[in-house]
Amino acid sequence: MTKISDAVTHDHRELEDFYNAIKQAAGDHDTQTRYQNQFTWELTRHSIGEELVVYPAMEKYMGADGKAKADKDRDEHQAVKSSSALLLKTCFLSQVDNISRYIYQLYKFQGLSAGSPEFMPTLDALMKDLSQHIQEEEKDELPALEKSIEEGESENLATSFSRTKMFVPSRSHPSAPNRPPFETVAGLMAAPLDRLGDLFRKFPKDT
Repeated sequence: MTKISDAVTHDHRELEDFYNAIKQAAGDHDTQTRYQNQFTWELTRHSIGEELVVYPAMEKYMGADGKAKADKDRDEHQAVKSSSALLLKTCFLSQVDNISRYIYQLYKFQGLSAGSPEFMPTLDALMKDLSQHIQEEEKDELPALEKSIEEGESENLATSFSRTKMFVPSRSHPSAPNRPPFETVAGLMAAPLDRLGDLFRKFPKDT
């Protein structure tokens, strides 16, 4: 059976693969657009899955340290979700300079055309921040969570994580809350519209 750390890191490797596919398709805007949509689809669902399943588990099983780690990760997610508005106001820029911005960057990236001069710089900046977040999770947070729970519970969390991703939005919504039950409600409201939009988006043929 799959453990929660395996499920999360599997997503990480897929995101890296999608990023590399976009880079390698330079000049092929159709292929880049397909992997842009795949990258957005996966990162959005992954992030919300973490907020609804992984972070509550960290709080439940890892005590005060787990709560601190979960709050830190949530704050990174929420700050960057909210920063789509803040970043338009220079007086607030200093407030987000030191936080991970990848959800805001994803929100920006998902709206860019592959031929835009901002396309690759935005993706590169997004991936730089995302890579730091991935490294922290894989080296610190996930091993600590696995040590705090039984193997059976880890497998249950992995199942919940995978199932949750089936019902959450597939596009970035920076104004959405990041704590249950509010995110659950917001996700259930946004997901059908996202799924409808996905029917008209191009995706890689081999995914």
